Amino acid sequence: MGGVYHWGSLAVQERVGVRAQAEHVGRSIGTGIRDVAAAFLELQPHLVVGAADGAGRMWASLLTGAPGFVRATGPDRIAVAGGPPAGDPLADALAVVGTRVGTIALDPRTRRRMRLNGTLEVTRGGFAVLAEQVFANCPKYLQKREPLELARQGAGVLRRGEALTPGQQETVRGADTFFVATTAEADGADASHRGGLPGFVEVLSPVELAWPDYAGNAMFLTLGNLTADPRAGLLFPDWESGAVLQLSGRARTEFAADGIRRTRFRVESVVESVHPGRLLWSTPEYSPHLGRTTR
Repeated sequence: MGGVYHWGSLAVQERVGVRAQAEHVGRSIGTGIRDVAAAFLELQPHLVVGAADGAGRMWASLLTGAPGFVRATGPDRIAVAGGPPAGDPLADALAVVGTRVGTIALDPRTRRRMRLNGTLEVTRGGFAVLAEQVFANCPKYLQKREPLELARQGAGVLRRGEALTPGQQETVRGADTFFVATTAEADGADASHRGGLPGFVEVLSPVELAWPDYAGNAMFLTLGNLTADPRAGLLFPDWESGAVLQLSGRARTEFAADGIRRTRFRVESVVESVHPGRLLWSTPEYSPHLGRTTR
């Protein structure tokens, strides 16, 4: 990447009129992992990873483990013990040296999150990521939850398809959190978070979703990537059951005359799974910002 932002993000920032703000906020993006960030990572029981599979489809996957399974092993490197569960669409990609990955560690207990994007290295018993971008985001739109227990049972991959079943549509409608993986090819991959009150993700049909773009940090990394490359992967975790719904497809952003932004996503592939060992969480305490979302 020739700078903090590539042309896609710059184009969205210009269109929305936040270039000066984005330039200021962009100074927080670095390649180094500070001590406070390293300490945060070691406390996390899960990590979301976004990447493209061997066919070029984008996916977001949820990796889990005992705290410490993700840790900083250098000033610009993290190591992850283990990998995705059997049948996960990124299982092969996360075993290939040089895979461009985006990661996000989100702690529902504290409403803190950290993103690290870079290039994958294969290690004994897992993988590592050589960081190219490291930064934190504000707690806006994050729901607070408390950990309960580990899921003892799970059937693995339940179903695969090319469209959402009625039950999967209800899962999407009831979601208050999902993760989105995007890419800009040579500029790497990214994984980010979207939060809202249940119903903020609309199901327009079994193969089309839409959600609003709430005011954030003005970086527009996700929308910038979608401007450069429409491929995207969505991850809907069911915090209370441990189930995971993964979608791969293409997305585009609609810019209305009144300044409202909306992303539309076309489903191309679906994977639904329940794996044992996932941490189960309490019902949410919704973010106070969700009562006053702005453009």
